[in-house]
Amino acid sequence: MRESGTVKGRAAGFNPPNKFEKLHRLPLDLEPEDDDPRPVRTTFYEDTSRSILAHNDSPDIDFRYSLNPYRGCEHGCIYCYARPSHEYLGFSAGLDFETKIMVKMRAPELLAATFRRKSWEPQIVVLSGNTDCYQPVERKLQITRKCLEVFLEYRNPLGIITKNALILRDLDILRELARYDLVHVLVSVTSLNPELIRMMEPRTSTPAQRLATIKSLSENGIPVGVNAAPIIPGLTDEELPSILRETASCGATSAGYILARLPGPVEPLFTEWVRRALPERAAKILNRMKDTRGGALSDARFGSRMTGEGEIAESINALFRVHASRYGLDRRWKEVSTAHFRRGGDAQRSLFDR
Repeated sequence: MRESGTVKGRAAGFNPPNKFEKLHRLPLDLEPEDDDPRPVRTTFYEDTSRSILAHNDSPDIDFRYSLNPYRGCEHGCIYCYARPSHEYLGFSAGLDFETKIMVKMRAPELLAATFRRKSWEPQIVVLSGNTDCYQPVERKLQITRKCLEVFLEYRNPLGIITKNALILRDLDILRELARYDLVHVLVSVTSLNPELIRMMEPRTSTPAQRLATIKSLSENGIPVGVNAAPIIPGLTDEELPSILRETASCGATSAGYILARLPGPVEPLFTEWVRRALPERAAKILNRMKDTRGGALSDARFGSRMTGEGEIAESINALFRVHASRYGLDRRWKEVSTAHFRRGGDAQRSLFDR
């Protein structure tokens, strides 16, 4: 395998045009002044949104509200379905998505204000419904940690989806949330091949770190499952049995998977990447992906967009079900509780009576 990216540490090789912008800026094709061009640096911008929860009405998603402290993601996963959302901000879904990050500094304050409203009905809120809440800058800004403190203060349930071992920094809060049945965690494991992960998800935790994260969460009494996603036919589908086996041995109690889809600008980004990073396998991967999407590389239809269709998609589903059952990952975990929710003054006293 070859090292990915024309830019060190990035998966996207270019910025595709933003369909919402009339003008597309292309860099001039000039010779660099030296042989050591500077890497593309990450720039952070403050997001001044006045609300913090995103409402989901998709019939194939089983939660209504999600919270994303960051828009854009330094993890840089080349297949990420969230990339097109960056176009609404005037950026590109390519390198901009990985290097121009919007930061919601007021997220904890806005979340607390939401929970204080009489109209709020306590229910699960999912962190990382779009971009990872534990991406690298969280180590410094701690916005996600402060949001966890709000969830604990008001005792509103939450789910967390992440592929970053940084979540272990917050074990103290997660343990308290688990005491009241308020939290579930899904750790995304795309592949157990560290070389592939470095190319495909350049700034995420290694597979070994993710397995260690599952083990630590489990040992601390925090319900944890594995999100084997996305499954990329012809590339990672063959790893599905080993992913389920290894994560179960580390303490995962449930599992799910999603088939890769490449909406809008993600298609040319992924196609360019796979031909550059895996030239000898590119044709097979792209053809198999098309076989699961009726000849296309994406499918936005509810009911099929998560699992695909056709013989290859059906065989992947069967493979998942057999091994999830074999390793005890086909059980439904205990539902999170809304019974402990506290609003207003009661919540303010929670620090003194936990």
